Amino acid sequence: MGNIRTSFVKRLAKELIETHKGVFTTDFEENKKLVTVSTKHLRNKIAGYVTRLVRLEQTRD
Repeated sequence: MGNIRTSFVKRLAKELIETHKGVFTTDFEENKKLVTVSTKHLRNKIAGYVTRLVRLEQTRD
């Protein structure tokens, strides 16, 4: 089974990818440094989802 993410995490991750085209990579640690959110837990969830979206985008190309 996969992880369940809230719509807030999904929306914020998609907005970050759209506004910062080409900045995020497939490396979670690198993305974690780029995402600045109030809590570590939320930052990690968003960075993880951003990483997943970037990987999916690369496989589609």
